[in-house]
Amino acid sequence: MTTSLSVRPDASEYPPFYHGYVSAVPDGDLIALLREGGLAMRAVATQVPEERGGFRYAEGKWTIREVLGHMIDAERIFSYRALRIARGDTTPLPGFEQNDYVRTSGSDARTIASLVDELTAVRESSVHLFESLPDDAWARRGIASGKEVSVRALAYIVAGHARHHLTVLREKYLAGRE
Repeated sequence: MTTSLSVRPDASEYPPFYHGYVSAVPDGDLIALLREGGLAMRAVATQVPEERGGFRYAEGKWTIREVLGHMIDAERIFSYRALRIARGDTTPLPGFEQNDYVRTSGSDARTIASLVDELTAVRESSVHLFESLPDDAWARRGIASGKEVSVRALAYIVAGHARHHLTVLREKYLAGRE
């Protein structure tokens, strides 16, 4: 693990909106935590029977398949932001409207198995990206969604966002089924 990764990002490295995600990540080797998180995502998601994939815990909430699709999309976007900023690209990066992405993703027409496979592949890709970064890249900052963010913070956001949605899946969608 690089020296930069042994330090949790401070609040100046990310917009306040992401504090919950960053703070949800335990202390430790971030790369190992990302790997473990990938295993946890797979373990939880593979417990969902195909026939339950369209379940919503309340009206207007996403289905289980849509949650998994959202996790895939968000991790790709956060990792892409990290790649661009790590490479020194100073182009401001646009935001994304998660509900629009979910609505047009087609996730609800897919199988749980295909979503789990893709989620696993995306996490493996994220791990490889973060693992490959030189030490000086972690402190680089750029603009995403109109706010400054560091590469280190984006790695924590990737980990924390997935942890958040795993908690939601466990508590709202799978309670009593695990």
